[in-house]
Amino acid sequence: MFNLESYYLDLAKWEKQSPIPLVHAWSKPLRNAVESDFVAATASCQIKSANCPIRPASTNQSIGNQVEEYTISKLNGHLSEFSIAPCKGSGYPDKTLTQKTTRLKMPLEFKASRDWNPNDANRRVLTSSSKKLRRQFSATIHHILLTVLYASESPRHVPIKTLRLDFLEPSTAVNVRLEASVNHKILANGPHHSKMI
Repeated sequence: MFNLESYYLDLAKWEKQSPIPLVHAWSKPLRNAVESDFVAATASCQIKSANCPIRPASTNQSIGNQVEEYTISKLNGHLSEFSIAPCKGSGYPDKTLTQKTTRLKMPLEFKASRDWNPNDANRRVLTSSSKKLRRQFSATIHHILLTVLYASESPRHVPIKTLRLDFLEPSTAVNVRLEASVNHKILANGPHHSKMI
C-alpha cells in the first residue's frame, strides 16, 4: 500500500515535475492549535445538532456541498487562530486553512457523510494532480481533512452530528488508482478508427 509521501513522489514522475516534498509531518504544537481552535469554534457556534437547510430535490453530492457551505460559514465566524477560505482553481484542495499569526497556509479538504463506519472501504477521493498544490502552497505543507457527519431526517434540512479532523501525515496510507481518460480532442485526433453513425 502507498502512503501520501510516496504517492506524491511517484506522481511527480508521472507529471514530469521536480520531486519536491508536498506533504510534511505535523508538529504537535501546530496540530494542537488547529484542534483547540476547531473544538472551541464548534462549541461556540453550536454547529453540532444545528439544522442545515437543504434545497428541494438535492442529490447526495449537492447535500454534501450544502453541508460544507453551511458548516464553513458557521465555523469561520468563531475560529480565532485560523480561517477557512476557498482555494482558487479546480482540484485538490477545496479550501485553504490559514493560521492568522504566521500566515501559514494549509490544504484543507472537506468531505460530508451521513455516518462514520471505521470498516467502510468506499473510496473518498483526496487528490489526483499536484498542479494546484504546487501552485498554491510552498515551504512546509500540512494536509488536513475535515469530515462533517450529518443525519438525514428530513428532505428540507439535515442535522449536523459531529466533525472529524484528520491530520494527514507523510506516512498516512492511501489507495492509488491509475486512471486513463480521453476527451473529444484526443478522440478526434487519435490514430484509432472511429465512425459517426
